[in-house]
Amino acid sequence: MSRRVVRQSKFRHVFGQPVKADQMYEDIRVSKVTCDSSFCAVNPKFVAIIVESGGGGAFIVLPLAKTGRVDKNHPLVTGHTAPVLDIDWCPHNDNVIASASEDTTVMVWQIPDYVPVRNITEPVVTLEGHSKRVSIISWHPTARNVLLSAGCDNLVILWNVGTGEMLLALDDMHTDLIYNVGWNRNGSLLVTTCKDKKVRVIDPRKQQIIAEKTKPHDGTRPIRAIFVADGKIFTTGFSRMSERQLGLWDLNNFEEPIALQEMDTSNGVLLPFYDADSSIVYLCGK
Repeated sequence: MSRRVVRQSKFRHVFGQPVKADQMYEDIRVSKVTCDSSFCAVNPKFVAIIVESGGGGAFIVLPLAKTGRVDKNHPLVTGHTAPVLDIDWCPHNDNVIASASEDTTVMVWQIPDYVPVRNITEPVVTLEGHSKRVSIISWHPTARNVLLSAGCDNLVILWNVGTGEMLLALDDMHTDLIYNVGWNRNGSLLVTTCKDKKVRVIDPRKQQIIAEKTKPHDGTRPIRAIFVADGKIFTTGFSRMSERQLGLWDLNNFEEPIALQEMDTSNGVLLPFYDADSSIVYLCGK
């Protein structure tokens, strides 16, 4: 009689531990704007967090080592005339960060290594090309000075940050609100999710949709998608019964999922983050 071998997950007994109080950042007035953004971004030097700000949009930048209570008068990065919706650190320069706003613009900022004594108000460059609020920005993972933005005008734009010029605009691929956009590891492909219930894989150089899946999750709530190992796509969404679901898809066979799993019945959208070095997907919910 053959024995069945059961593979145990190496993460079966791994549990997260709450950080100690002296390792936290306290008294930060995080933005209350309604948007399915993470509202924060981190790199090897800094953590940036979108905050409440009167008369415009702002975010705060803190050195990673400067934990504890944050001074209410700590300088902010300000310049947008409406709330900031997304921020993203440049992968090629730890002192450069981009911000997207309800004011339809994208701004790129130079952050000094020292803590400034007053607000940073002058961006390095302002990118204007959207007609409605810009809710998504993402730097190209390998090409320097290339930044992606997506707005509520259903438009995806690639920018040359060095010159401030638009490289290309994907203006006829999405029929409704874009929920998220993600690069694959070398930046040759994009994956997008949209209110029209479709996941699209796009070759931005050819400006073509190379794969498309309608209703990867049957629910009506927003869907998220990211590239993971070997070009596979990981999605989060909701079932018809409003259960939160996780899906794994093969780009070469987009009709049926490799795996589809219910998680729980919470109504918060799950934001997936992939660590390529450890092949782990982290899920964040609001």
